Amino acid sequence: MTMTELKTKVKVVPAKQEDKLAQALYHAYQERQPLEMTEWEKVVSDDQTAYQVQDQLMELKNQPLGGYKVSLTSQETQDMFDSNEPLYGAQVQNHFVQSPANLSLKSDLLDPLAEVELVFKAKEDLQVTDSLEDLRRKTTVAAGVEVPDARFTDWFPSLSKYLVMADAAVGGFVVYGPERESTSLTVAEFEDVKAHLAHNGEVVAEGSSAEVLGNPLKSLQWLVKKLAAQGKTLHAGERVSSGTFLLPPHLTEGTWTASFNHDFADVVVEVSK
Repeated sequence: MTMTELKTKVKVVPAKQEDKLAQALYHAYQERQPLEMTEWEKVVSDDQTAYQVQDQLMELKNQPLGGYKVSLTSQETQDMFDSNEPLYGAQVQNHFVQSPANLSLKSDLLDPLAEVELVFKAKEDLQVTDSLEDLRRKTTVAAGVEVPDARFTDWFPSLSKYLVMADAAVGGFVVYGPERESTSLTVAEFEDVKAHLAHNGEVVAEGSSAEVLGNPLKSLQWLVKKLAAQGKTLHAGERVSSGTFLLPPHLTEGTWTASFNHDFADVVVEVSK
């Protein structure tokens, strides 16, 4: 049999659309060339498929896992994305960076936002049975500025929930301040962390940890249980950006500073063109 004859007998099976989406997201991530939402919005229509695409994307990145970000932790953001629960995205290790941080709109980002959050770090593997008190004992906490950044054009707030999930919860960077024991705050005090976000010294947004499922420890607990349901564990050393205190503005050139009560250090992000 000639090679030509052999080729005619081989049925070429096209890649699944979700495989193509994972490849397209990876290319957009690598080359900083955003995708058009309308070309992909019908590819994923359920949570399971969306998380499978996210897993494929993380495999393509082939970088150490740094932790996770939790999104849609307020009623307002869940309503915006037509969801009845939060969602999460895995984040590569080198996208968790210490404050003060320098980010470039040209070389690091596509269409970023600025969110104010608390960032937990697991001191040991976290378990599905952990109470809020257990999680407080097993973690450190830091003030943070999360920088969501989608691989789609004009994405906020019109990107579908499933594409958000597929795109690793539109993960960009997480900038975190000095870490301290979570036991430095009581469970009740975690419900009352206040913060404001300033751009070039002018306050542009204010918010409270109560927006994060009522308490950021509950967001962490939700994530541990969600991962367990998917056969995954939140391991020692991994960080979690637990959810935004406020509706995020667009991140633009200049100095961004998030200031918190409870003696958290300011988090500073210098953004260049």
